[in-house]
Amino acid sequence: MKKILAIVGPTASGKSELAIFLAENLGGEIINFDSVQFYKKLNIGTAKPSPEEMKKVPHHLYDLLELEEEFNAGKFVEIADKVIEEVSSRKKLPILVGGTGLYLRALEYGLFSVEVPEEIRNSLRKEAEKNLEKLYEKLKELDPEYAKKISPKDKVRITRALEVIYATSKPFSEFHKENPFFERKRYDILKIGLKLERKELYRKINQRVLKMIEAGWIKEVEELLKQGYSPELKPFKAIGYRYIIAYLQKKLPLEKAIKLIQRDTRRYAKRQLTWFKKEKDVHWFSPEEKEKILNFVKNWLGGEN
Repeated sequence: MKKILAIVGPTASGKSELAIFLAENLGGEIINFDSVQFYKKLNIGTAKPSPEEMKKVPHHLYDLLELEEEFNAGKFVEIADKVIEEVSSRKKLPILVGGTGLYLRALEYGLFSVEVPEEIRNSLRKEAEKNLEKLYEKLKELDPEYAKKISPKDKVRITRALEVIYATSKPFSEFHKENPFFERKRYDILKIGLKLERKELYRKINQRVLKMIEAGWIKEVEELLKQGYSPELKPFKAIGYRYIIAYLQKKLPLEKAIKLIQRDTRRYAKRQLTWFKKEKDVHWFSPEEKEKILNFVKNWLGGEN
């Protein structure tokens, strides 16, 4: 199996900075697995690496999609496989960086695919926005086994399960049994996790949101809306964007919008930590331990770990 390095952890923990350091020292190329950084024109609010950072080492799967394009874990795996093959063929180390845990898991183990008619998908998404509780009750009725495993507030998993059920007339839980999601690895992935004290992480998050505002995040969103992009587009559902849009629509004062963005980002970081802590093969380090991480990765590449 091809060897891949993955840098994981909560937002604002320093993943991009570490990835560039390791890529420079190990002859690596960076591959994004952050679901929002795939989109073009969303730069400041997604904390995308700067043009200067991208010049230091090759970066892949940034600015990949137009704002209207749909994307999912299955499409990510298909594209990422090709990039990993290209990077490996140049004798370079693929270094995955991001915070979308599902995408990394799908890449590592594979993801079963079901064709879902667009009308089913759109109908469920609209319903989820209006009444997620009703959809969860429907899932409990059609597939109680799977419903027990997920949160009643997990919009992504509820809608995905119902999509499959409506498209195939078969319980979603049966697909998990027949197509094991986490059984056979497709790659040999070393996962390096970055951890900070919660107080320090939250301080960094709050500070970064302020820096994004100062860097022109509001202007960036305003220009996109002026260009005719709908505020209802999926990428604008990403953390922070809806509050920026609400401010531009004079529905929220700026100070309130900033506080809500900081709050939601802290909550997102907490969910990311919960996800990655469930992954038993993550090796956790402090962001300051760059040299220690470098030596650890070198040992792994040399077969000592």
